[in-house]
Amino acid sequence: MESWRLGRRKGGVLLVTANVGSLFEDPEQLQKIWLEEFYKTVQTHKPLFLALHCQELGGKSLEASVHYVKYFVQELMASKALRDYNRVRIYLDMNYKSAEDFTALGSFYFIHDSLEVVHQWDFKYKRFETVTGKEIISDDLEVTTQVEKEKFPREFSPELKWSRKGFFRTRWSMLECEFDLVNIHLFHDVSNVEAWKQSPSPYCENRRKALNFVLERVTDKRHEKVPYFFFGDFNFRLDSRQLFENLIPGAVPESLESQGEKMMFRETGNDRKILLQVEKKLFNYDDQKVFLENNGSAVLQFDKEALHFEDRLCERDISFPPSYPYSEDSHNPKQYMNTRVPAWCDRIFMSPSAKEMLEKPVFLSFQLCEGAGKRNAIEHKCPCCVVL
Repeated sequence: MESWRLGRRKGGVLLVTANVGSLFEDPEQLQKIWLEEFYKTVQTHKPLFLALHCQELGGKSLEASVHYVKYFVQELMASKALRDYNRVRIYLDMNYKSAEDFTALGSFYFIHDSLEVVHQWDFKYKRFETVTGKEIISDDLEVTTQVEKEKFPREFSPELKWSRKGFFRTRWSMLECEFDLVNIHLFHDVSNVEAWKQSPSPYCENRRKALNFVLERVTDKRHEKVPYFFFGDFNFRLDSRQLFENLIPGAVPESLESQGEKMMFRETGNDRKILLQVEKKLFNYDDQKVFLENNGSAVLQFDKEALHFEDRLCERDISFPPSYPYSEDSHNPKQYMNTRVPAWCDRIFMSPSAKEMLEKPVFLSFQLCEGAGKRNAIEHKCPCCVVL
């Protein structure tokens, strides 16, 4: 989770990213909490332009959760916190019947009535058009000319079934600047054990191919190049091989192949105490404090996936604990689930030119917020809780 602001005055642009999958698995509890804290965040920052990028819209089964998604959108549109935003653009990928196209992404853009003129790019006619009124587009998103949408090719992650991963891209002109906003969801790790076997893991390579694909699309010759912001669920993971060696130095790994894909790491002494258990979807390590204290600074050195793109993607210093996988149990809000190695999955990146753009006087109130509905809406009760 991340939030930062340049300058001291209110206003500017607020970017929020949230994997909202679990909000639709337990809408009675989680969705209400998440929305309340999201509204508080908006009221705190009072942005002129608000962008919310959601992943896993509808949860595990959008078909079964369509009514909850509609309620989520209706709540946002009717909220008091957003009543002064007189122009709205909402793009929802609800086409769950199309395996070739479905991404489960949702992009929400709210423009304050005090922001006089905002233009949005038409990717077909290659021109900016003035934004007026409120529109929600969920049908025929593939032919909507204000959004560029793509699902990643199947071969990018051969060990997965063709999953709901891809990106949305919109382009905006306001405050004397033009920029792209990209909602992105990259591939997850299938198995904790496989991720440990080699460094970097094969899943890291899958994400690298997908992110490079998006960067090439955003910077190709079809449209003029402008600064860009990528914010979404990158699914970046810590280097498990190096992390385990750091957490439990000298521990002896034992493979329990007869019981399936399982690993145990024991002390080397006579007690042979089990220090860590790892399975496909199990990471059982007792000392979670190492991931939480000082915002996880002790393990940040193993967050390496973004380094491959450091010439094309910039990021502010991380000042929040790993955003995934926080417990979804309201009685244990400050604990991680023992399903995956905690990691900074939810991020905001920008191009070098976007970083330079933020130094312009007109953008001194530009704010960036990162949060995750599924990751930590209960833990922090807010998608953006730390302001620098």
